[in-house]
Amino acid sequence: MNSLFDNFGEKLYECFIEHDMWRLYLTGLRNTVIIAIGACLIGLIIGIIVACIRIAPKKNPIIKILDGICRFYITIIRGTPVVLQLFISYFGFLMFLRYVDFFGIKQTDAIFVAIITFGVNSGAYMAEIMRGSINAIDQGQMEAGRSLGLSWAKTFVKIILPQTLKSAIPTMFNEFITLIKETSVAGYVGILDLTKIQSYVTFQTTELFTPLLIIAAIYLTLVLILQQIQKFIERRLARSER
Repeated sequence: MNSLFDNFGEKLYECFIEHDMWRLYLTGLRNTVIIAIGACLIGLIIGIIVACIRIAPKKNPIIKILDGICRFYITIIRGTPVVLQLFISYFGFLMFLRYVDFFGIKQTDAIFVAIITFGVNSGAYMAEIMRGSINAIDQGQMEAGRSLGLSWAKTFVKIILPQTLKSAIPTMFNEFITLIKETSVAGYVGILDLTKIQSYVTFQTTELFTPLLIIAAIYLTLVLILQQIQKFIERRLARSER
C-alpha cells in the first residue's frame, strides 16, 4: 500500500503541473460543465412539457395520445442505462450526420450528441419531479382560478406553474449535481470530459492512480461548491415564504 503513495508529491507535480497538464484537466472540466448545463436546460424544458401533459385533463383524445407517449418515454428512459442511451445516440445520430450537414454540426461534434442524450434522459426525471411538485399543491388553487373564469391552461401557467418551479428548485438542483457525475460516461464516445483526461495523462506519464485521485478531487470540489449554492438558494426560498 505504501508504494502507491511513495513520492506522491512528485507524482502529483508530474500529473498536474509538469508540461501544463492542468490545462487538460481544465478542458475536461469545461466540457463536463457544458454538457451538464446544456442537458439540464433541455431536461427542464422536456420535464415541464411532459409534466403538463401528464396532469392535464384527459377529455381531449389528443391529450390522451400524448399522455401515452409521455408514459412510454418515461418508462423507456428510466428503465435503461444512460450509457446505453449515449451509445445509441452516438452511433445512430452521428452516422446520420456523416452524410448531412445539420445546422453546421459535423460528425466530430459528439458533445452536441451528449447534451441531447443527457438532456432527454434528465427530462424523464425532471418530469416526475415536476409532477410530484404539482400534485403537492393544494387543488383548491386550481378551482379558485377556474372560478375566476380562467381556463385550465391559464390557471396552470399563471398560478400553479410558478409555485411548482419554486418548490421544485432544490430537487432540480440535485438533478443537476447528478448530471455532473453522470456525464463521466461521456468519454466512452470519445468526448474529452473530466474522466477521460485520465487516459491522456496516464499515456504521457505512465501514472494510473494519481490522475484518478486528481479527477476525484476535482469532482468532489465541484459538487461541494454546488451543494453550498443549493443551500444558499434553499435559505433564500425559505426566507421568501415567511
